[in-house]
Amino acid sequence: MTKVAVIYYSSSGNVHKLAVAAAAAAEKEGAEVRLRRIPELVAEPPVIDRAAWAEHRAATEDVPEAGLDDLDWADAVLVGTPVRFGLPAPQLLHFIDTTARLSIPGRLRNKAVSAFTSGSAPHGGQVTAILALHNAFCHWGSLIVPTGSTEPVLFEPNNGNPYGVASVSRNRPGNVHEENLAAVEFQARRTVEVARALVTGFAAAA
Repeated sequence: MTKVAVIYYSSSGNVHKLAVAAAAAAEKEGAEVRLRRIPELVAEPPVIDRAAWAEHRAATEDVPEAGLDDLDWADAVLVGTPVRFGLPAPQLLHFIDTTARLSIPGRLRNKAVSAFTSGSAPHGGQVTAILALHNAFCHWGSLIVPTGSTEPVLFEPNNGNPYGVASVSRNRPGNVHEENLAAVEFQARRTVEVARALVTGFAAAA
């Protein structure tokens, strides 16, 4: 069974909705899935909507926090983040900063990895945030799985880029379009498919 870790940070629920949809799609593909959230760095982060942040934090307390063991365990990793000035959220970057103890010995090598995001406005840095995560994935030695432009759902009006699913929240909590949810489901299925092929191929070559 392919093992999939969906690791995400979400401040008001948009990335959480994408992560839950990705996890459910991976499970439907027959994968064993761990849904894991990145914890906060400070008691009250400088988000715009503090009420939405507090409500979302309380609603997701039962989601286990991400750890390095989740990365080590997984054959495939889907990483989700909100956009922060065109970059991934600092909470997620802090977690990535701890992964050297896995990446340097090669324990993240040849894993299938894909990224998704949500930002407040169209062209608000979603693509640059995903590509910044790709930089880290290259250092890990992982194999990046983009969405590409090969599936009809990716051509729907609220989708579009070939790097990873990116939603536009308009600064509304939990505001993810159904087209984005369908796209992240495709992204998860594709990542599972690639991971399964990698695991099978490397096992056969051993």
